[in-house]
This record gives sequence, C-alpha cells and structure tokens, in this order.
Amino acid sequence: MKRIPFILCLLFAMLAAHLRAQELNCTVTINSDQIEGTNKQVYETLKAGIEEYMNQNRWTNMTYAEHEKIECNMLIVVKSVADNMYTCEMTLQSRRPVYGTTYTTPLLNFKDNAFNFTYQEFDRLDWQQNQFTTNLTAMLAYYCYLIIGHDQDSFQRLGGTPFFEICEAIVNTCQSASMDNLENRGWLAFDSNRNRYALINNLLDEAFKKYRNFYYEYHRMGLDEMSANVTNGRARIAEGIPVLREAYRARPATYVINTFLDAKAEELVDIFQKGTDKEKKAVYDILMDIDATRQNTYDRMNE
Repeated sequence: MKRIPFILCLLFAMLAAHLRAQELNCTVTINSDQIEGTNKQVYETLKAGIEEYMNQNRWTNMTYAEHEKIECNMLIVVKSVADNMYTCEMTLQSRRPVYGTTYTTPLLNFKDNAFNFTYQEFDRLDWQQNQFTTNLTAMLAYYCYLIIGHDQDSFQRLGGTPFFEICEAIVNTCQSASMDNLENRGWLAFDSNRNRYALINNLLDEAFKKYRNFYYEYHRMGLDEMSANVTNGRARIAEGIPVLREAYRARPATYVINTFLDAKAEELVDIFQKGTDKEKKAVYDILMDIDATRQNTYDRMNE
C-alpha cells in the first residue's frame, strides 16, 4: 500500500480543521477609562482571554466554514474594581449576511447592566457544561449560545431552540450557584424584567412562538428575498409586523420585543422609507404603539 506523503497529510489535517471551524468571530473591547491608577495591562489580558474563550471553544456539533462564522462584538465598560470584583456594563451585538448582497443585518443588540464578575489577571477561562466554574465563564457561555440561537432562528423556524435551552440551563445552574450578590444580578427571576433570565424566559415561552416565527420570516422571506424582489421582501416584513404589537399588548413588560427593536429600529426605517404609503403608515403606527420612545427614529420613515 502506498504511503501518503507527509505534506498531503498536513494539508488534509489543515482542511479538516478549517471545515470544523468554531462558530464565532467575536471582537472584544474593554473600556476602563473610569478606573484610575490601576494596572491597565490586566484589561489587555482579560480581553485576550475572553476572545480566546469565545472564538476557540466549539459550542455546537455543527460544521462552520471560516466565512460562515458569526460576526459579533462585545463592549465591556468597567465601572469599578474592588478586591478583584469587576462591576461592568456589557453591550453585545451580532449580525449575519443577507443573501445575494454585501449587507449584514443586525441580529442581536443587547445591553447587560449587571455584567459583574471576579477576576485575577491570568485566570484561566474554562467552560464545562452543566457545571458552574465562574460567573464570567457562565455569562460568556450564555451569550455564545444566545448569539448562535438568534443566528439559527434567522435561518430556520425555531432553529435556535436547542441553544436557547442551553442558555436556560446555564441560568438554572447559576441561580443555584454560590456567588457574590453582585454576581447574582442578572440571573434571578425577580431581580429585573430586563435581564438574562427574563430574555431567555421570553424566548422559550410558548406565548412568543409567533414572534420567533416572524423573526425567521423577517430574515429568510423578507431580507433574503430582497436581492431578487425588493417589493415582495418588504411586503412580507410588513405583513408580519403586527405580531410585535400582539406580543406587546399581551405582555407589555416583555423584554424580547425590546431587544428586537434595539437591533432592528434603524433597519426598519431604511426598509420602509422606500415602501408604499400604506406600508409606511401601517408599520409606523405599530412601531409607535409599542416603542414610542424612538419616535425621532421612526419619524424618518416618512421623510
């Protein structure tokens, strides 16, 4: 039997690694401007550790080519540091390409006001599913699966469910873990209606299944259709928009609709500025009904 030359074996191994590429391409920025007189190098170390954790771990059994990695970015603003406890705010954004175009659409734009964790420089960030290690690694894993779940929901009806269920399991694990009160924030059911618990609770609630179906239709039958027929794609989005108002009226405090509009408000304006008068009026009235605080944004739809 002929032996395969070493260089071919190496090429095959590199190709296999490429085909099994991890799911995320996440860029992390840490803003420590509010912290004075501390070792700034620790933030570079933390940034590198978080990026390695999110981008080098494999979070699913799915195969991602390099160009299919989910583009996302995380901004961590450090508010205070005391005894290795970091009190922070974090904003997470993810996006995906729209079929047949160079445009990328935002999928997630989420702000966590309780991104608090203990950390010492060079701490190893390890993730073990179903086992609590640190609050930082738990939060990061939660957000990795949240990103993947939204991406999958945009390509397949309810395709994100398995990943949202992992988020739910992380929430349950963290609720029973022993940690500082600052770290507990965000995981608790009654701590806030705008936290990690509330968001995943909404996403897995049967009451919001229509919303998640609309999320799929918005992307696959709306945006992805626009490269072939802009009018049809826009009409499909306009047809589904009333689902947002139905969900809002059923549960006015719901968080998932807010997160959708945080990501999509500007995009909706861009889409319907070129719509028919009937589409503009219908969509504008719904958005103003559920999200009047962004009136200045939605007013541009009619310019």
